[in-house]
Amino acid sequence: MKNTALTQKHIALGAKMVPFAGYNMPVSYTGLNEEHQIVRTGVGVFDVSHMGEFRLKGPKALDLIQQVTSNDASKLSDGKVQYSCLPNEKGGIVDDLLVYRFKEDEYYLVVNASNIQKDWDWISKYNTQGVEMKNVSDDMSLLAVQGPKALSTLQKLTDTDLSKMEYYTFTVGKMAGIENVIISNTGYTGAGGFEIYVMNTDAEKMWDAIFEAGKEFNIKPIGLGARDTLRLEMGFCLYGNDIDDTTSPIEAGLGWITKFTKNFTNREAIEEQKQKGVAKKLVGFEMIDRGIPRHDYPIADSKGNIIGKVTSGTQSPTLNKAIGMGYVKTEFAAPDSEVFVIIREKPIKAKVTKLPFLKK
Repeated sequence: MKNTALTQKHIALGAKMVPFAGYNMPVSYTGLNEEHQIVRTGVGVFDVSHMGEFRLKGPKALDLIQQVTSNDASKLSDGKVQYSCLPNEKGGIVDDLLVYRFKEDEYYLVVNASNIQKDWDWISKYNTQGVEMKNVSDDMSLLAVQGPKALSTLQKLTDTDLSKMEYYTFTVGKMAGIENVIISNTGYTGAGGFEIYVMNTDAEKMWDAIFEAGKEFNIKPIGLGARDTLRLEMGFCLYGNDIDDTTSPIEAGLGWITKFTKNFTNREAIEEQKQKGVAKKLVGFEMIDRGIPRHDYPIADSKGNIIGKVTSGTQSPTLNKAIGMGYVKTEFAAPDSEVFVIIREKPIKAKVTKLPFLKK
């Protein structure tokens, strides 16, 4: 199992450590509900250094990205970030990722930890025009500073005016006395905040500086458990649960990051799905009767026919009710459709709801 540059910090803080995507990661410190609320109301810090980072450079870098991703990266300008996915050749998704544009011929791809090697091999397969590719995953640390007090915390550490940074933009600047820090207005919580990329050698210095700056806001370290409940309240997909090699972007409700104004892997089949419709769709649902939906629980109609399955589910700490996401037959995908989650062989009533669960 790999460690991040901050693993010893987590252990010293009493974190409950678990194996995750080949890394030794903190799942919680003081408890999931408390950590969840800290991010929704104040500021918390996640060590997400297990994520993968690839640097692509050269005159054909954009061409390669356009070929392997579903979104239109030609719309990016310097300092912009784009959410996208890597379609496979069979209609599924290799991974979802972020594309950062540094310059016209230099990009950064941020991929899921469990897919680093898979994604590298996939993109390399299409790199027929000599794009310079470098996997810098093992050199980089990534801290997600999330919550309404994230900006006030980080502003103490940099001269960059963070309040002027729009959502899904980034800059490279000095923070906590460290040069060449990537400061990105992104996150996976829906609570606002920033993601900070530094070299491993600077990770502890950055971590300590952030916690010192956030003291007045009662800043706390947050584990992967709360990261999951926070993202689920926002209806954000988790690779390996809600999307995978067998689910298409159209089925997963990711049509908005699938642009048919350009050619990309398996475009024709995905465009046909868009035009003709799909047999199943990813939906959000709220439990009406008591019960917590879990990954892979069957979903049935009122007659007991199986119409799909749960991909993610939890008791929402903010909404104080059980919520989930799952694939259902398209005729049951409309908001307010009645469905039943099979929990311990009993049908428990739920209703389909529009995402996100947490309305702004």
